Amino acid sequence: MTRESKDPRPRLDLEAQALAALETARTMPPGPERNEAMKKAGILQNAADLQGIFFAKRGRPAKKT
Repeated sequence: MTRESKDPRPRLDLEAQALAALETARTMPPGPERNEAMKKAGILQNAADLQGIFFAKRGRPAKKT
């Protein structure tokens, strides 16, 4: 079985959304809403990172962090 994505987003779009979500979360006062916003930003960043791995060019060495 293959998993098909209905809305594949470009990596740059996901990175931009992750950065915007992180900035929004940082400006919020401490509390449960801020925690959820930080989690959402982290999920978006992970999605952007994973998409970069899946669509890496052939022959290119793995990106080290």
